[in-house]
Amino acid sequence: MRLKLVLIAAFLSAVVGSGASIAIILGKFSSLNGLSAPDLLVASTLILPVVTVVVAAIFVYRHTARRRKTQALLTGILGVFLSLAILIMASLLTSHATPSQPPQDAPRNVG
Repeated sequence: MRLKLVLIAAFLSAVVGSGASIAIILGKFSSLNGLSAPDLLVASTLILPVVTVVVAAIFVYRHTARRRKTQALLTGILGVFLSLAILIMASLLTSHATPSQPPQDAPRNVG
């Protein structure tokens, strides 16, 4: 098995697909309110990682001689997990921390 080809193709597909989605989201939308309205740009942020993983799997399938299906499947699965990890990391890094404590009310003098 050409493990280097599988790893490099999966990593590149994850970085390109997730990176393009993150760049579109951070560049176009200043808040996440725009993502709730269905739009072609919103659909492209969801489709880009999937398309890059499929292209990487096809590339690996076409450039290997033995165990083509296994290597293409491994590339796809690894690409999906890496894309998901990159998107989650970007979400955590770009989120704003909000205090979890409610505001304190002034004490009342009852008596």
